[in-house]
Amino acid sequence: MVVGFLLRGGLLGGAVYYTRQVGIWGDSDQSDKLYNTVKSELCPYVEKAKKQLPFEVPQLPRTGEMRFLAKHYYNEGVKNTFRFIHMLPCYAGRGLKKVKDTFQDFAQSPAITGGEESSPAK
Repeated sequence: MVVGFLLRGGLLGGAVYYTRQVGIWGDSDQSDKLYNTVKSELCPYVEKAKKQLPFEVPQLPRTGEMRFLAKHYYNEGVKNTFRFIHMLPCYAGRGLKKVKDTFQDFAQSPAITGGEESSPAK
């Protein structure tokens, strides 16, 4: 368990370090430069794949579209996070009520079925 945790932590730290080095966490000019570099390096492979695929592959989005989509999905993520935090007391209350009801059901003695008819004859 500890080894798995250390391994995951190391991978996360390495990913953050690498993305910082290539410029993802820098200013927007660095991000644009990185995007254009990745796009230009992927173009030959995309062209090769287009020739082999039986359908049309859409164009990669432009930088402005990517920026808009990133902002949009970031904002949606923030809104949903705060919506969840806002509703957390309600969710916790419902969960605790279900746990309480379940324990009360287990605490009750089971009902006797069949009565005297099912007991063996004397």
